Amino acid sequence: GQDFEVHQPQDKVVVAAGETLNLNCTVSKTNYPGPVAWLKGWGSGNKTVYAQKGSFHRVTLVVNESNTDFSIRIRDVHPEDNGTYYCVKFRKSVHGDEVFRHGKGTEVSVQAKPTPPVVSGPSHRVTAGQSVSVTCTAGGFFPKDISVKWLKDEAPVSAQQPQITPEQTKSSYKMSSTVTIPLQKDDVRSQLVCEVQHPALMVPLKGIYQLSKALRVPPSVHVVADPPSPVEVNKTVNFTCHVKGFYPKDVVVTWLENGTEMKVQNISQPLETPQGLFELSSSLVEVKAMEEKNGSVFTCRVVHDAQETISKMATLQIADPAR
Repeated sequence: GQDFEVHQPQDKVVVAAGETLNLNCTVSKTNYPGPVAWLKGWGSGNKTVYAQKGSFHRVTLVVNESNTDFSIRIRDVHPEDNGTYYCVKFRKSVHGDEVFRHGKGTEVSVQAKPTPPVVSGPSHRVTAGQSVSVTCTAGGFFPKDISVKWLKDEAPVSAQQPQITPEQTKSSYKMSSTVTIPLQKDDVRSQLVCEVQHPALMVPLKGIYQLSKALRVPPSVHVVADPPSPVEVNKTVNFTCHVKGFYPKDVVVTWLENGTEMKVQNISQPLETPQGLFELSSSLVEVKAMEEKNGSVFTCRVVHDAQETISKMATLQIADPAR
């Protein structure tokens, strides 16, 4: 039996999860008693992947009924199929089958692609000037070496090292990467991109987060009287409330005269500016400057995005006709 050889030509094989894996093995002679089997691992922890007797889930011979070719095919490989595989020739002895010759082993690496990255931001909006943390997660990948790059409008952003942990099956990994950035009021149109690279991917996977989801820009509020005080008795005055540069567009404008809410019809719809912010104006049309209204305070009250009220006021002053 010295000239009996087990020829296992593949040193290393890389295969994508879900694909079919072929492992090659031929023996030099046919007339040697004893079966051929495939083992995953060597020593006490080995597992029989294929034997000539019995049926093996997902594993079949490439060539049936051959006395020299014992190559096998493993369908639908999983990350759990990682390991070193040995083609083994046994010989019969009084103690049963014992190892006679074996191939040098083929190291199998199953690569599983990460799931598309999911990017999530804070649960509530923050005001421009404050910082937000945005997290990118992906899972289901093998091996564990994965890299994450963050970009804000195509410019790189530095982030913490990604956290990589085994998933429940222990045969694949999940990843979480977080970036913290300050928000500016011109970030309404900005986006963060999480770019994930892995050996199983031909091109990086990308997850996108629109910073407008996390941003709040409070409005500036001004009240203008036309004509300005003091005004002559019985003249008509228009008060206009200008609400500018806010985001999101959820805003409520009310008017009060000396603390009592007034009915106002003339409120414009928010208009979007080229920067993506919003503005509107609300007018109190034709307030008559009567003597009894001298010193009346007209207040424009703005509630933006359910935040604290912003109030701006103007006082109506009647000109003294005696002067």
